[in-house]
Amino acid sequence: MTNEHVVAALDLGSTRTCAVIAQVAGDVRAPGAKVLGVGICRETGVRRGVVRDIDETTRSIVSAMHDAERMAGVQVPGIHCGIAGEHIQVRTSTGLASVTAEEISRPDVERVNEVATAISLGQDRELLHSIPQEYRVDDQDGISDPKGMTGLRLEVQMYLVSVQTAAAQNLRKSVERAGYRVSRLVLEPLAASLAVLTEEERELGCALVDLGGGSTGVAIFKDGKVQHIASLPYAGSHVTGDIVQGLSVTQADAERLKEKWGTAYAPLVDPDESIGLPSTPGQGVRQAKRELLAHIIHQRLDEILGLVQGEIEKTGFTGNLPAGVVVTGGGAHQPGIVELAREVFATPARVGMPKRGISGLVDSVQAPRYAVAAGLLLYAARNILESEAAKQSGVGKFFGPMKRWLQDFF
Repeated sequence: MTNEHVVAALDLGSTRTCAVIAQVAGDVRAPGAKVLGVGICRETGVRRGVVRDIDETTRSIVSAMHDAERMAGVQVPGIHCGIAGEHIQVRTSTGLASVTAEEISRPDVERVNEVATAISLGQDRELLHSIPQEYRVDDQDGISDPKGMTGLRLEVQMYLVSVQTAAAQNLRKSVERAGYRVSRLVLEPLAASLAVLTEEERELGCALVDLGGGSTGVAIFKDGKVQHIASLPYAGSHVTGDIVQGLSVTQADAERLKEKWGTAYAPLVDPDESIGLPSTPGQGVRQAKRELLAHIIHQRLDEILGLVQGEIEKTGFTGNLPAGVVVTGGGAHQPGIVELAREVFATPARVGMPKRGISGLVDSVQAPRYAVAAGLLLYAARNILESEAAKQSGVGKFFGPMKRWLQDFF
């Protein structure tokens, strides 16, 4: 096993930092990742997808990465990092190029993609992903790959995802201070989709809801392509805050109560069941109805999923997502989340578990909260396998490293 075939993923959330190391597996058609090591640090300096304390963030990265490296028995220089938050922006752009040869070649496709991405995003923004939606050759549209076709005019509709430059730089700075290099920043909902969505779901149409600690990511897929991306400023930390207020407990105790006794759908709870609350010198031993805790969680998650439904309505996909909704992320651990999602969206729903392409220490990452990290591993593995395939076919020596748009999603 060479260092080139070892990849690392870092998911910096608002409540925990997760690092996973894996060995590249599978082939270019079906990339995979064999998990070798996992590290978790519950302290993080990230709030709502943005680094608020570089020193604290650096410490959490060092702790999580060292644990993962110790378990894996290898050291990694580069890391694929997830990024999310309200600062994410998306827009579409059109590129146009003329074709002079008899048929459209790879350089023609690269040229039209470069035209589509050569737009000003603003001084405070940087391009994260450029994802071709479809190509048009003369009057024929809906083309996914125009290579080899005949035509005079080539167009592309490109989906551009950008991030705030300061947010990206502070994330890179934290990783570098921890002694590592950022191989690539990847939008978290898109990374998660690689690990939890099937090809059929992307094709039929579905919405991925990534319930994180500081923000909720939304990605809508249809016809095999990402159609809409959004980030909502409400997530698991708001649920915890409501428990703090409603039950008069500390933040740490609220998290423990949520994990041990929490339920996302109040009707599932026995109204006669009681739970013990943490005692304090001033309050003594206390109890509360478990139904009250469930009601608090239910109300906030109902509001968050309602905002997601608003995003779906805004894009015009209401009633047009046959594969339904896939809920993943830390918030998807709550029992009853599927029942609540079905009620809010009035469509099929399931919890997204990172199973696709993952092997090795599967039990260590077989939970919705690891969907982003697992997706980052698959993203990195695919890039390595595609680069090797290009070199073996001789394409690499002519075109050099593969363009970013070729490495991006779908």
